[in-house]
Amino acid sequence: MALIVQKFGGSSVANAERVFNVAKIITDCYSLGNDVVVVLSAQGDTTDELIEKAHEINPNPSRRELDALMSTGEQISVCLMAMAIERLGFPVVSLTGWQADVRTTSHHSDAKIKKIGLDRLRMELDRRNIVLVTGFQGVNKYGDVTTLGRGGSDTSAVALACALKANLCQIYTDVDGVYTADPRTVPNARKLDQITYGEMLELASLGAKVLHNRSVELAKSYHMELEVLSSFTNKPGTIVKEAVSRMEKTLISGVARDDKIARIALTHLKNEPGVAYRIFSLLAKNHINIDIIIQSIGREDTKDISFTVPLDLKDETVQVLNDAKGALGFERMDVSDTSSKISVVGAGIVNNPGVAAMVFEALYEADININMISTSEIKISVLIDKEDAEKAVRVIHDKFFN
Repeated sequence: MALIVQKFGGSSVANAERVFNVAKIITDCYSLGNDVVVVLSAQGDTTDELIEKAHEINPNPSRRELDALMSTGEQISVCLMAMAIERLGFPVVSLTGWQADVRTTSHHSDAKIKKIGLDRLRMELDRRNIVLVTGFQGVNKYGDVTTLGRGGSDTSAVALACALKANLCQIYTDVDGVYTADPRTVPNARKLDQITYGEMLELASLGAKVLHNRSVELAKSYHMELEVLSSFTNKPGTIVKEAVSRMEKTLISGVARDDKIARIALTHLKNEPGVAYRIFSLLAKNHINIDIIIQSIGREDTKDISFTVPLDLKDETVQVLNDAKGALGFERMDVSDTSSKISVVGAGIVNNPGVAAMVFEALYEADININMISTSEIKISVLIDKEDAEKAVRVIHDKFFN
């Protein structure tokens, strides 16, 4: 007998037919003698609809109240799933984040899990109940409901699996594994049987929508094996783990695309020590994540600094920088959201210096201009015009996999 944690996304439980399909997957796993804990997302577009309703009432609601509202979507999912499983004749209980004792920080809309109390969960498992837990949410030290931000249900599932020392954490999505590129836009994308935590973390951070990067970080820290698979097909998925069996000639694991970025350039900064520190420490204090950074020397002893931020933080970033314009000393700020980031990821990159040349060659042959470049041991990212993004993914993928 094993302890299995399963997570199902919103598309997997979008309507009654899909709820019963997932209920069958859950109960089949339980019938094999396993203890089963299930994390569910809100149905379909419920979260977006709740945000829209909130903005009809108040264009700028407090994050506390918005969290309280958005958490109801997952509560609906677990209650409906419990009813479906009851109808199939299996013992089940649904729990909210606070009932499952998921304790978080107090940063509403982007809270981090601090710890998970296991008493209630273990009690229900000892009773041989299938345990359904709301994803995406927890409770802070004041007893307020918090949400974990985008992809929070993945994080909830992996955190529960790690806390319970589960044998496996299965992430069910609308695709049957991790592919070398998005199969919806790259028809010849290949499904990977295995991928390392490091590669999956880079792909998740760089725009691949299969897993959220925070969930992969947790799995890597606790050595929790993940399986990414589809709730719509009965096929083996992709295993995410520490080390994988792979031929040395495999240079990259995938190509990712991220359209939700903004590029910000600060011009005519003083060319003196500490300028970059003042800019990025200010943004860090305001919880604004920075990605690609380029510093260039300008004229008359000045320099320019360009960097990218998540698109949903663009307005906040601009406000923070404008408020500190005098202290930072920049002359002008240029803001653009017309770029995409294309990234290639693979453990083979570090030992194969020709990978970067192949990426640049593919873009050159497709007449696609590169605006910014960032590299690490297992990734190469380029910033290009958004209108070229889909073609860029295809030509880079073909260069390595065709």
